[in-house]
Amino acid sequence: MTQVDEFFSEADQLPPSRNASSWARRITGIAVLLAVAALAWGTWSFVSGFTSGTTAQVDYVGDGTGQVEIIVARGDTLTAIGQTLADAGVVLSVQAFVDAAEANEDAAFIGPGKYTLRRQMSGSSAVILMLDPASRADSRLVLPEGLRLPQTVDIATESSGLPRSEFEQVLDNPGVLPLPSWAEQRPEGFMFPATYDLAGDETAEQILSTLVERFDESAQSLDLVARAEEIGRTPYEVLIVASLVQAEVLPEDMRKAAAVVYNRLDDGMPLQFDSTVSYALGITELQLSAEQLETESEYNTYQNTGLPPTPINSPGEAALEAALDPAKAKWLYFVTVNPDTRETKFARDYDRFLKLKSQLQEYLAENG
Repeated sequence: MTQVDEFFSEADQLPPSRNASSWARRITGIAVLLAVAALAWGTWSFVSGFTSGTTAQVDYVGDGTGQVEIIVARGDTLTAIGQTLADAGVVLSVQAFVDAAEANEDAAFIGPGKYTLRRQMSGSSAVILMLDPASRADSRLVLPEGLRLPQTVDIATESSGLPRSEFEQVLDNPGVLPLPSWAEQRPEGFMFPATYDLAGDETAEQILSTLVERFDESAQSLDLVARAEEIGRTPYEVLIVASLVQAEVLPEDMRKAAAVVYNRLDDGMPLQFDSTVSYALGITELQLSAEQLETESEYNTYQNTGLPPTPINSPGEAALEAALDPAKAKWLYFVTVNPDTRETKFARDYDRFLKLKSQLQEYLAENG
């Protein structure tokens, strides 16, 4: 027997320790704790890795770079818009956009149209940029006050990309437009000046109908028909007067100019507005020669008394309000004494009018 054999042989003869079961329990407990800790660590690592991995895979970070144009079609849902953005490389995933849109209550105002965005944007950045009017500059129809029908068609053609002939065809058949009955199918004056968002799928008829519908909204807001009756005018006459003051003066002088129109009408005087002759000639100048003022036309208010047969442009809401609520004054004349600043002065009698006219002539002589 070796020494080692003797050692183990002797060890086998030792009496059992009273602490043996205690140590076993301790070892078992430690093992359990280690197992629980390992399980907890594994679970945390899995969840942490899953979460961070999902964030990286679902959404970009930041405002993006470059430029890309996308089209939101009429009736697109948030999911459809998100898919369009994801396909164009704007957002990383549909879900990134949908989550951001649902978290932003203003996202309900994202409508159809062409948007200029950036590549690799976070969902929230994409939503914010789509709500910025600057992102839709290329899909907007912007109509300032005082445009004539041909000018409106020019802008609509450029903004929509549709052929000019399609707009002209609609205007040649105005019965297809939602004009009020009192318009008697005369479209001039009803293409309301405003900013319109285009989806890109509209027809010429739909675009022009939208302009007319916007006019109706303004007319309803102003209570145009009832208020016209209150001042003893038809709504169409009010629209014509509004177009005249829109063409002749600045907004701050519109109520005064409207008073001049009504006062001259009441006195049976010709209006003698250069703007109506310019309309007849198809030009925009308001300083006309004596020869031009002799133009034979029913729009020549030097030769004819009363209002011209139709509006001469599409007036804005301020002009419509002025025509419904003219200044309470006896002015019969006004002269724009400074054509550059459009400073306008008013007069009750002819002598004062001649003095104002001389001021204009002096200004023109000094400034070419």
